[in-house]
Amino acid sequence: MTTPLLAPWDTPFALPPFDAIEDSHFAPAFDEALAEHRVEIEAIAANPEPPSFENTILALEGAGEALDRVLGVFFNLAGSDSNPERQALQRDFSPRLAEHGAAIYANKRLFDRVRTLWETRADRDLSDEELRVLELSHRAFVRAGAALEGDDAERMTAIKSRLSVLGTQFTQNLLKDEADFLLPLSEGDLDGLPDFVVDSARAAGEAADLDGPALTLSRSLIVPFLQFSPRRDLRERAWRGWTLRGANGGETDNRGIAAEILALRAERAALLGYPDFAHYKLETEMAGSPDRVRDLLGQVWAPARAQAEADAAEMQAMLRADGHDGRLEPWDWRYYAEKRRRALHDLDETALKPYLQLDRMIEAAFSCANRLFGLDFAPLDVPLYHPDCRAWEVTRDGEHVGVFIGDYFARASKRSGAWCSAFRSQARRPQPRTPVVVNVCNFAKPSKGKPALLSYDDARTLFHEFGHALHQLLSDVEFGSISGTSVARDFVELPSQLYEHWLEVPEVLGEFATHATTGEAMPQEMLDRVLAAATFDMGFQTVEYIASAMVDLEFHSGPPPADPMQKQAEVLEGLGMPRAIAMRHATPHFAHVFAGDGYSSGYYSYMWSEVMDADAFQAFEEAGGAFDPAMAEKLERHILSRGGSAEAEALYTAFRGRMPGVEALLKGRGLAA
Repeated sequence: MTTPLLAPWDTPFALPPFDAIEDSHFAPAFDEALAEHRVEIEAIAANPEPPSFENTILALEGAGEALDRVLGVFFNLAGSDSNPERQALQRDFSPRLAEHGAAIYANKRLFDRVRTLWETRADRDLSDEELRVLELSHRAFVRAGAALEGDDAERMTAIKSRLSVLGTQFTQNLLKDEADFLLPLSEGDLDGLPDFVVDSARAAGEAADLDGPALTLSRSLIVPFLQFSPRRDLRERAWRGWTLRGANGGETDNRGIAAEILALRAERAALLGYPDFAHYKLETEMAGSPDRVRDLLGQVWAPARAQAEADAAEMQAMLRADGHDGRLEPWDWRYYAEKRRRALHDLDETALKPYLQLDRMIEAAFSCANRLFGLDFAPLDVPLYHPDCRAWEVTRDGEHVGVFIGDYFARASKRSGAWCSAFRSQARRPQPRTPVVVNVCNFAKPSKGKPALLSYDDARTLFHEFGHALHQLLSDVEFGSISGTSVARDFVELPSQLYEHWLEVPEVLGEFATHATTGEAMPQEMLDRVLAAATFDMGFQTVEYIASAMVDLEFHSGPPPADPMQKQAEVLEGLGMPRAIAMRHATPHFAHVFAGDGYSSGYYSYMWSEVMDADAFQAFEEAGGAFDPAMAEKLERHILSRGGSAEAEALYTAFRGRMPGVEALLKGRGLAA
């Protein structure tokens, strides 16, 4: 079968030919590309010539190009525009890919070549980047179990295959629970809701072919519903629907899957000689060990919990004033926090939201990138994978840099959350290629004819994901394996979280926060209130995050728990978790941790990176302001362009001259003493 996935892509900027790709193309393309990669790997391993960087490491960098193209399209679509056929394909592909990867790392002849190069590296005239790629290649083989023999090697292969199956199942169960939840609302249920929530509920009802409004588990709908609905009974139903994803019993229940994943990860670490999975995973991160993570989280937990408890006492009084005798519950928090914010900061989100138009916030993100790094963004009229997507060519001084795709609206076929990924990453060897990067979000889609409006949190998410995109777009390294976001997990969030700071620069909001109806700029007094409220409810936000990070860490420290839900409860009790706050991600829907190994033992990474991003933005403020050109040049030269070409600590130190402490983070969150 001829498939456009494997034919040359004669398209603008060699973009995937989305308009020609059908689901029926993926299986034959995958089979052919996988077989081709096996042949390429065998040729490298069986090469009769003595190993050299060119015939081994560079050859590995160039191998699998067809497979990368196929999977780059498939897995992006599987996450952002899934359907039953793609889900079935994912269940088929995932274990086969795991077995394929395990076979590569178990190839003794190939490992011998890599090991020989590593042991003789001092005798070879290697550049810094070549040496770095060799180091990472050797480390990857060792950590994958290349030195294992016999039954241990076979067991490692089986563990990896099973984990890939379970991760896929966890994700698909979560997607199904999210897609299946639909709470029809009557017109009376909309009383007290601001217009933008009403519009979103009506749009959700239209999308579900209902005659009236409805509530879905789109974060951009359910969070503002919890924030504004005066109906405590409906808030509870909504909150329970949101927090019980993956824990509803039946075929989509993820609790047993989580237990098996944790047991397999512990066994995997033991086969490699580590005391537990957390020690294995953190060995190559900036943190280095579980104890350093606990130390960081502990420094922030105490002031955050104290702030949250003080806020809870205030809201308990408000609940009583509304005639409720019971205790403050998790489904009450956002509602009363919004009331407090309005009272303390005179800030009404219904008045604020018309100033945060999606299109204007995209312009703002582009404008900051232009002022900082000289990037220009021109709209592209090209076929994409969904009608909601948009694309731009990115240039600098007239030279092509890459392509950026934005996919912003929630839909039932898209998993929840927001993320950045790439259809193609930057490299110069063995063949030059420019990046094709996509930001995927889940903002509420407006009714026909109305502009898309964002909450302030949505706008921050947009800037966050675009920070990841800049890390990809500005990458300037030799090899794809170390380009862009191919860095330590607790470093990868630095560029994204740092970029959030530019949303709060007064001149940025002053220019781009314009009213959807009148076109007028946000009034200065409202802008001042927005910035003054930037750290409002930070006790809640910090507590819900650290609780998730600590549960993740303790899941992977010591023996694996037979009952993850019991372990979760024990960790939260040990922390003294405020009863009216829930984990940001409870175990059955903790996709960061259980959909794959990416953030396992590593959900703390956002806070580890935040220590650096607070310090890094402070460097701009000290130098001459948010758009200081010399500091922007240093940021690009030492961090954004370097990918994983050096250890993360060395990159940050080159930029800042030192590693930071936690003080700037506490100050930035409004938690400093």
